[in-house]
Amino acid sequence: MSSTPNDTVLVTGGSGFLGVRVIAQALAEGHRVRTTVRSRAKEARVREDLKAMGTDADDRLSFVEADLTADEGWTEAVTDCRYVLHTASPFPGGEPDHEDDLIVPAREGTLRVLRAARDAHVQRVVVTSSFAAVGYGRPATERAFTEDDWTDPDSGIPAYIRSKTLAEQAAWDFVERETDGPELAVINPVGIFGPVTGPDHSTSINMITNLFGGALPGTPRLYFAVVDVRDAAELHLRAMSDPQAAGQRFIAAAGDAVSLHQIALAIRERLGPAAEAVPAEELPDQAVHRAARANPALQSMLPNLGKIRHVSNDKARTVLGWNPRSSADAVAATAESLLRLGLLPPTSGK
Repeated sequence: MSSTPNDTVLVTGGSGFLGVRVIAQALAEGHRVRTTVRSRAKEARVREDLKAMGTDADDRLSFVEADLTADEGWTEAVTDCRYVLHTASPFPGGEPDHEDDLIVPAREGTLRVLRAARDAHVQRVVVTSSFAAVGYGRPATERAFTEDDWTDPDSGIPAYIRSKTLAEQAAWDFVERETDGPELAVINPVGIFGPVTGPDHSTSINMITNLFGGALPGTPRLYFAVVDVRDAAELHLRAMSDPQAAGQRFIAAAGDAVSLHQIALAIRERLGPAAEAVPAEELPDQAVHRAARANPALQSMLPNLGKIRHVSNDKARTVLGWNPRSSADAVAATAESLLRLGLLPPTSGK
């Protein structure tokens, strides 16, 4: 199976940081795109974001109002679509009052999209899951996590990580049970960075803005993998059209995990004097623990100090021919765009 120009592609969550990039990628490849938004009031912003990326959507982009928590709108959304790219999912800035506030819309919303795709005879659905469904609830080891690994949802993990795991498991169970349903491919992104087009962006971008605030004299010993949003979008389109992607999941990562210290140094090198407030030193764990006693907002990072979850992107590279930007390029592009748009915080002093 390969896609052809003028195939209609549904992108759910088109106003999201990733969703709008997926729309841009699909348009660039010649597809007609329909996208769902929770409110039609978001249409203007999506079109503005696309223009900021150099994409003129004209009449090839249409909008449908639909919410993951309700059935209304989904039949209209999927009608005459060959593919569905399901990027919509709740991503909070903190822990919800009750984990079901995340789990229910993530899992039931994914199933709602899959049922609509089945009924409309969609050929393939690409679901945006997360590395959260791959590498948590188990000890970090020297072996890199791959697509064969699964997070243990019953291991006391945070609600967001559990919601992504249960939603992806529900998707695979659905296609196994519904033999006349669509093909399924899943993308498991790590932390998504890259250029922003305005103040509405992914939660992970806050990590970069915080580096410029000068609140800490150094970076905690935190490690994570990153991916540029443009590369994550491209991988979605490859998984949509490549015959080998059916029934597969793919980790979207620029490379192995990097330290927050490495990220800070990459930004300082790329932005020069504009990044003077970004810490150049790495903090010992004891200093972070002391800071967390005075600032409870820092306590959530304590269990992850020094823990490295190695990750492999070999499958996406070898099976789909994906060649992402480096981690340094991804985070530098983030910082450069935040600086250009005036979205960096004033330095508070060290």
